[in-house]
Amino acid sequence: METSKSKVNVLIVEDDIILANDIAIRLAVLNFHSIGIAPTVNRAVELLNENQKIDIVLIDIILKGTRDGIDLARIIKSEYNLPFIFLTSHMDEVIVNRAKGVGAYAYILKPFNDRQVSIAIELALVNYANKTPETDLLTKKEFSITENRVLQINDSLFLKKDSHFERVLINEILYLQADSNYTTIHTNSGRFVYSTVLKKIEAMLPTNFFLRVHRSFVVNIKCITGFEGNLIYVKQEKIPVSKSHHDEVFRLFRRL
Repeated sequence: METSKSKVNVLIVEDDIILANDIAIRLAVLNFHSIGIAPTVNRAVELLNENQKIDIVLIDIILKGTRDGIDLARIIKSEYNLPFIFLTSHMDEVIVNRAKGVGAYAYILKPFNDRQVSIAIELALVNYANKTPETDLLTKKEFSITENRVLQINDSLFLKKDSHFERVLINEILYLQADSNYTTIHTNSGRFVYSTVLKKIEAMLPTNFFLRVHRSFVVNIKCITGFEGNLIYVKQEKIPVSKSHHDEVFRLFRRL
């Protein structure tokens, strides 16, 4: 069952309450979770300090008060290390240059639809994981929502399910299993199926957590609960260990 814990948590910074509520409704439809609405920079900073579960911040550039969304973006970049998206309908040269200077990870141009919101969030997560801010404010981005992506951000992996990301803590990923050109990621809360070979996903995983034990299996070493012969246990699942990986795997138990 999907909960807000597994959804991408979005902080909305928007001083138009009608528009802010509209965005929150769109996020819910798109399987994201709105974690709060802030009409000013000061309130946004308060929410950032109060909530450690924020994954991404959606910021309107033009806000009421002495500080605007670009000022907030600078604060987020220097103090909170989170991806952020600029929301704007103002495209004059001064704002464009200021926005480019702060290095947002995606933009949403008003007016927008659900698909544009979804694309912007996915693009921001991808750019943030790859440490590549978005440089072109004016170009609308398009890419396949079925594209295979595994993103590591802090202590979590963001995994694709259907057309959206879910946040899964690394220590809740049990093992990965290959089946021809498909890979299934098994977690405490469910399974994620990718139409790509295991080797490609393995290359995206943090090596201090994950270990290849068989041509068809990569396991989270923190989730190994025991072993018997040429098998290891991940909870109740028996995972085979091949001869080519035997020494490396069982050296792990000697270290422990």
